[in-house]
Amino acid sequence: MDYPDYFARFYDIIYDSIRSHVDTDFYLEQIKQTKGPVLEIGCGTGRFFSKAIRQGADIYGIDISKSMTDVLLSKVESRYHDRISIQGAVDFQFPYKFDLIIVPFRVYSHLLTVEDQLAALNNAFDHLSEEGKLIFDVYVPAPAMIASGLSNVIDFEGEYEPGKKFSRTVDMTADIVNQISDITMTFKWDQEDDREIVEKWNFKFRFYFRYEIEHLISLSKLTLEKIYGDFYGGELKEDSKEFVVICRR
Repeated sequence: MDYPDYFARFYDIIYDSIRSHVDTDFYLEQIKQTKGPVLEIGCGTGRFFSKAIRQGADIYGIDISKSMTDVLLSKVESRYHDRISIQGAVDFQFPYKFDLIIVPFRVYSHLLTVEDQLAALNNAFDHLSEEGKLIFDVYVPAPAMIASGLSNVIDFEGEYEPGKKFSRTVDMTADIVNQISDITMTFKWDQEDDREIVEKWNFKFRFYFRYEIEHLISLSKLTLEKIYGDFYGGELKEDSKEFVVICRR
């Protein structure tokens, strides 16, 4: 699934504001502590990758969206471009192993079937060194939100450049039986000629529950080390927003 060009264009503006304070320090610290090569699955526009490479990390990145990686390529020196490739979590291939594989910001929620989920976990296992670890995160489902859905919720509103407004609105309905959220994002922004542009993007997201994650990992080649409830090493609680999953080869 290639992300729309307008999503890639505004991605950093949105998530530097509403997400980076949540997980950036955690993942960059995990990368910093890793002596060998690192792989980021779903590197996108480089929210982590571009910072890590500037800090001297031996990091590689894959993403299925060319529109997103085009933004990343514009951020990093050309000598690092061969470290970035268009590949997916299920079937990516490298001729070498990694000491750390990270899959940040709900990438595995794009995997809608158990077959793809297990294939992605096992492919990560196959690319880990003997002492390597896999870290990924997905969100903890909120039952009330699943039941009621979301309607016309503005999750970002601001300027993308001086005097030019941009907003994103989210609508969501959930298929509870199949654990699929059907999400529509509406993007509105001012063009240079002051016309307002409106674009809608629809996609599906898989939500997971705790014991389902544990069961998936037990069926895979990986060994589960821990599931945290936040990016600070907190235990899972009723009000946890994140599953932060640590696995080893």
